Amino acid sequence: MISDKWYCVKEGYAGTAMPAPAVNQVAPPYKSPQQKYGLRSLSMDTPHVIQTRTKHLSWLLNTHPVIQAPTPNAGGDRASWTWVVPPSSDLESELAVEEERIQRYGGNDPADPPPKSPDRRASSTFTRDRQSRRFSTMTRASTSALVHPEEINWDGPDDPTNPQNWSDRRKWGITFVIVLMTVCATFASSAPSIATPFIVADFHTSREVGDLITSMFLLGYVLGPLFWGPGSELFGRRPIFIFTMSVYTILHLGLGLAKNMQTILVMRFLGGFFGVAPLVNAGGLIADIWNVEKRGTAVSLFALGVFVGPVSGPLVGAYIIEGGLVWRWVFWVMMIFSGTCTVMTIIFLPETYAPVILYKKVKALRKADPAESKHLFAAYEKQDWSIGGVLNRTLFRPFQMLFGELILFLVTIYLSVVYGVLYALFQAFPIIFRKRGLTIGQNGLVFISVGIGSALGTALNIYISRNYPKLIKTWRGFPPPEERLLGAMVGCCAFVIGIFWLGWSGQYTSVPWYVPAMSGIVLGFSVCIIFISFLAYLVETYLMYSASAFAANTIVRSLFAAAFPLFTVQFFTNLGINWAATLLGGIGLLLLPSPFLFYKYGARIRANSKFAPCLDLKIAKVIAQETEMQTVKIGSLAEGDADETGAAGQAEKVSV
Repeated sequence: MISDKWYCVKEGYAGTAMPAPAVNQVAPPYKSPQQKYGLRSLSMDTPHVIQTRTKHLSWLLNTHPVIQAPTPNAGGDRASWTWVVPPSSDLESELAVEEERIQRYGGNDPADPPPKSPDRRASSTFTRDRQSRRFSTMTRASTSALVHPEEINWDGPDDPTNPQNWSDRRKWGITFVIVLMTVCATFASSAPSIATPFIVADFHTSREVGDLITSMFLLGYVLGPLFWGPGSELFGRRPIFIFTMSVYTILHLGLGLAKNMQTILVMRFLGGFFGVAPLVNAGGLIADIWNVEKRGTAVSLFALGVFVGPVSGPLVGAYIIEGGLVWRWVFWVMMIFSGTCTVMTIIFLPETYAPVILYKKVKALRKADPAESKHLFAAYEKQDWSIGGVLNRTLFRPFQMLFGELILFLVTIYLSVVYGVLYALFQAFPIIFRKRGLTIGQNGLVFISVGIGSALGTALNIYISRNYPKLIKTWRGFPPPEERLLGAMVGCCAFVIGIFWLGWSGQYTSVPWYVPAMSGIVLGFSVCIIFISFLAYLVETYLMYSASAFAANTIVRSLFAAAFPLFTVQFFTNLGINWAATLLGGIGLLLLPSPFLFYKYGARIRANSKFAPCLDLKIAKVIAQETEMQTVKIGSLAEGDADETGAAGQAEKVSV
């Protein structure tokens, strides 16, 4: 284990294990090497940046370093200092925390690299008293893991301002708000579907134009992620949520008062554009506040919200119409729902995006002590704020990731097809059950089966994740993201079964209505657990870039969902429910191996990613090296025992 060794860096090269030095070599609490040891300044040319299997280990060295006496190098022309990290039972977790913090907040975005210091040597060493004083200020006010001596970060791994360190009660409250906003946004996508015939009759338009009420909303889902996903990484989560939810609420006023179909279609498009923000940014917010151990449950609840909304929409809409209210009340109910979510967002949703929090922190320090803090900065304010830089991070990054990240591209195609097929099957429900004489309200009740299935899928995923803490321990805090795909392996099989069940039982009116209705349980279960698994997979893979990954995924997925309703009615009418479902089931069969292939080859693909930290692959290398070293040590001990036995035998012979 790493904690059993002393890790040192000599001349800037890491990984050398050496015996623990004598006790008198251990340094007192850190102030500066010059102050504590009377050392001359380190050479400006000495590559002494400390690197182990993490990118930077400055915090460990700054908090408890040990410096051995200078020893001549191989050439003997000058002395070199050796920095040693003392052994600690917590070293493993410290390394893991340091790795995650650097990956999440170090500014190492390949599309937005951190600024280079004008004095590279001065930024990497404490050779001047002035820099030592600055560092003392920073250790009181900022981080314990600095990439740059003047960059503000967290006050150690237990900093209470770090969202990862907030109480579970507060985190679950934030999670509830984002899940409720997700339900609100997806509820609006399907709620007007039951009222569409009445809207068409009022405005004297065709059924095809009426189908655009759903499609235009989903087209808004296509454009919105280009702004709200990367925008939350640019300005923070909270302002994006408040702005989009406020506008989203006001737009329902226009829908309720609309005098023509054109107004409804425009308002629906804008509603989708602003309403998609929770779907895009939920993954990033969850990654902001939850660690890897509990993140799976939070993602499961979010994915459940994605399906509860579309399922409950037709049910509520059906009973509004059947209750004798005009179709406009569907939009009034949506306005009340979204207004409630907006108020909850303003009151209960704090900023969770770390770069923005740290930016506010450095502004507070500058205000409190301008003289001492004028040189401090946050990585957020050092970004490229030119028009080109902003466009790169907002509009271009999702597409850059979509077409440059093979994992994201393949996952997006798979989820988009599944999503489109699901919306096509939703269009088949009214056709199937209208033939059986169900009323509008009873037709809406059928969608409850999909909701039940979604709840079962969420429960199964939570059950499957029960062993995840063991994986976290085995993988030292960073298990492979592919472990999140176990639920999808079950779901992809159930998805195909549900499609064939619905199609062939729904075709014949002699089959009781509850038989095809029960297929909704299988469909809801399968699609929900597939989405939970793959959304968690994207979060674990891309971490701080998950909002941009979700944006790209939502854009393509919404295109499929917007296109399918435009031809689904004719598709099921012309081919028949059975053969149309058979064709969709064939697509499901072709996609069935996808989770298994991702599970087997995902790590190999991620290894070439520019945006995926791939911490598990780094941990795997360290474990392999440790295993090899232990094997060599055991072999050496065995050889030593054999030599002792041989020597004893020789002694006996001499004695005889």
